[in-house]
Amino acid sequence: QSLSYITVTGGIMEIIASVAVGLVALLHLYFMILEMFFWDRPPGIRAFGLKPDFAKASKALAANQGLYNGFLVAGLVWGLVYGAAGFQIKLFFLGCVIVAGVFGAVTASRKILFFQALPGAVALALVLIAGLL
Repeated sequence: QSLSYITVTGGIMEIIASVAVGLVALLHLYFMILEMFFWDRPPGIRAFGLKPDFAKASKALAANQGLYNGFLVAGLVWGLVYGAAGFQIKLFFLGCVIVAGVFGAVTASRKILFFQALPGAVALALVLIAGLL
């Protein structure tokens, strides 16, 4: 009976972890779209608190940054497609999200810690817990 409880609990945790990974992927898809397509337009300027002149001058750099967010999305989705078998893929890409978030918080804005690194860390913790069950 305790084995079936662990199996059910593990299945539920896997679902919760997958939802968290999916939310992190969606968040980075949003970042990608803002950075690649709306950086110098009202949604991007508002989201990142930019001055229009700076946004226009840094548009190419932001598009490059957005592309990297797209790679994070691709990796997280790749891990999700494999389900429990994608454990290491999810760990790697969530680790990348966290490192990028911490680096961004140190070099650009502390807000990045809360909007990127923290969601990645929560999802990573959930993936690790699900992997233990």
